[in-house]
Amino acid sequence: MEHTFRTKNVCSMQIRFMLDGDVVRNISFLGGCDGNLKAVSKLCDGMTVEQIEEKLKGNTCGRRPTSCADQLAIAVRQAYEEESA
Repeated sequence: MEHTFRTKNVCSMQIRFMLDGDVVRNISFLGGCDGNLKAVSKLCDGMTVEQIEEKLKGNTCGRRPTSCADQLAIAVRQAYEEESA
């Protein structure tokens, strides 16, 4: 199922991805640091929700309490929980 997540406190505005069970695919960011976010998307493609959380949750950007990577971890967990409910 495709999901769209509106980010908070980061340069990117939105994250889109597909969730197949707990496997995340086709990640794309709208806005933000294009090259870095393309790399994050490629590296995370095919990872599980848990693997993404383990690697990215809690990462910060500058003085912000979050980052685009952290927002991805939050987004995939939220989507997984919604699908599992």
